[in-house]
Amino acid sequence: QVQLVESGGGLVQPGGSLRLSCSASGRISSINVMGWARQASGKQRELVAFITSGDSANYADSVKGRFTISRDNAKNTVYLQMNSLKPEDTAVYYCNAEVRPIGYLYPSDYWGQGTQVTVSS
Repeated sequence: QVQLVESGGGLVQPGGSLRLSCSASGRISSINVMGWARQASGKQRELVAFITSGDSANYADSVKGRFTISRDNAKNTVYLQMNSLKPEDTAVYYCNAEVRPIGYLYPSDYWGQGTQVTVSS
């Protein structure tokens, strides 16, 4: 019914940059919050950043000043620009969105399949 598809992961050297994208598709009436979470091997999933439909952004302390989240509402797409990457940023990054499908009164949380980001020299 609703799908989130991420792209843009890969291998990058410390200090480098990557840009992740996530597009929502399907029978979508509206999208509220969109965001990114990550899960490193052997660790719990953690919230990285989220952005409201009004473009208010929030970040985890560990990425403040290095990552920037943005969205294109016309394309139902959220982006995560990651700069000054560190080895500890290595993780699978998941897109998340609060979506109200067409015909539904209330929104639900949807997740993408994840994209691997590896920061290593």
